[in-house]
Amino acid sequence: MSSAPTVVAVCGSVREESTTRTALEYVLRAAADAGAETELLDLGEYDLPVYDPDADVQGDEEAVKRIVREADSIALGTPVYHGSYSGALKNFHDYCGWDEYEDTTVGLLATAGGGSYGSTLDHLRITVRGVHGWVLPHQVGIRGASSEFEDDPDAPDGRRFVDPDLEERVEKLGRMLVEYAYITPDVTTSRAAADDD
Repeated sequence: MSSAPTVVAVCGSVREESTTRTALEYVLRAAADAGAETELLDLGEYDLPVYDPDADVQGDEEAVKRIVREADSIALGTPVYHGSYSGALKNFHDYCGWDEYEDTTVGLLATAGGGSYGSTLDHLRITVRGVHGWVLPHQVGIRGASSEFEDDPDAPDGRRFVDPDLEERVEKLGRMLVEYAYITPDVTTSRAAADDD
């Protein structure tokens, strides 16, 4: 086990000035301050064609899967699109499965243009659990995300949070990704064991 866990943040927004990316930069900064090695996997910078299960290898598939597979913890960030997560993140998800996520700690973050992000976080949690990732109970949703940041050249991604409480929630996600990077929860219960008999 490495003394410094690797935390990867996956940005599911391809927008040039993305509030999702900005929030994830805060997650990564907090994770680095807590002792992690960090990396931003910005999906806008990778060639990931629409997933085709019949294709051998597509675009940057191998590089992206390697980054996820080697991470100890992953933060998934997405804008809210139609009550769910972005197509870019869904396509990325289609490439990654058990080999990439099993027993990996995952944190969730959603940025909404309006006020609703609950279903987006629910959808992400369900899909991550489907590939055996360990989803942190602490998750972050940001309402009215475009108004939650202001320009600051010294801040991550050149913008800072307007609300310090929201900034703290986002940074807590980064710290928890480090704290629980190596967790191996025992989900076996006496009832489950009896069912196996």
